[in-house]
Amino acid sequence: MKFIFRNKRSWYILLLAALSVAILLLWRERFVMEKVSPTALFIEEHMTNPNGTLATYLKDAVSEKADIVAGREALSESLGLWMQYALAMDDEPLFQKAYSQLQTYYVIRPDLYIAWKLDTQGKAHVATNALGDDLRIMGALLQAADRWEQGRAEKLATASALARTLTQRTEQRGYMVDFYDFEGRNSTNTLSLVYIDLLALKAMRDHQMLEPKAYERYVSVLHKMPDDGLFYPKSFDVINEMYTYDTKVNLIDQLIVANHVMESGSRPDKLIAFLKKEFETRGQLPGQYERTTRTPAVNYESASVYGLTMLLAVRSGEEAWGKQLYKHMITLRGEDSRYPGGYVFDGNTHLFDNLFPLLGETALYNLLKK
Repeated sequence: MKFIFRNKRSWYILLLAALSVAILLLWRERFVMEKVSPTALFIEEHMTNPNGTLATYLKDAVSEKADIVAGREALSESLGLWMQYALAMDDEPLFQKAYSQLQTYYVIRPDLYIAWKLDTQGKAHVATNALGDDLRIMGALLQAADRWEQGRAEKLATASALARTLTQRTEQRGYMVDFYDFEGRNSTNTLSLVYIDLLALKAMRDHQMLEPKAYERYVSVLHKMPDDGLFYPKSFDVINEMYTYDTKVNLIDQLIVANHVMESGSRPDKLIAFLKKEFETRGQLPGQYERTTRTPAVNYESASVYGLTMLLAVRSGEEAWGKQLYKHMITLRGEDSRYPGGYVFDGNTHLFDNLFPLLGETALYNLLKK
């Protein structure tokens, strides 16, 4: 009997040991995300100019042409993405700082448009806007006005004035186009599909800043948009109503369009399936692909690709995939010990390669904490 007892006791001890090891392994493999991303801290510490504007690059450089961004120049794109981050974090003070930047530096008067680029001192040397950046900022302003009471009337008035400029100056054949030159009084006839920000356009419609029929036109462009069996076109010619493809596919563009497709009520199933298979077989997502062969055109990875893919994963209910993407994405940051949290390579980085990852991980964090 004693022999049997000793075996039972040994069996219990082994079972407890095995359970302890299993719990320890689960603890080590648990999915952990920081509430305050080190990437956000990196942006605030290293990518912010003395006047508060967000620098495009970590390294300073001189811009050789007005229409090309360089060094610590600031973009309206960055401001809009930072506003979206403030909203995702429900951080009203941070949003208010960004709104002050908009009013102080970006809104050009008396025309009332948003300059797409500023120098390091906050001065605009361009007289053009960028529709996608404008809509991102407009959507953020309207979302903030609906969420927070403080400054609501002022934000609505600002959004209304900017919307008037867009609809009165930049429209061709019933569509707002990529840009308008406020000095030359001319514009393009191209509407890039990455610019059809349906969430912002819907908010404009709901606040009577865009006609319902106009909103439906943009929805129709996305619904009627063809694909080549996988990839989406690059742009839409509003005069000829024709879609145009690029030979080489930029995955960032594809992912932004795919996120817009999700907003339209459709699901980009073919692209999602392709990305999941690529990530599974290659262990990464290259930044560009050859459109005809579906093979990588480059061997580099872009942190923005992972951030945007995470947004797509969250919106499509692919939580497990989003976690896998996050775990891989953060291996790309902090390679330069001088800039913890930043996606810095060879001593430099582009701000959107930090902002899109930040938005992706924040969306995933918000999903997991529910």
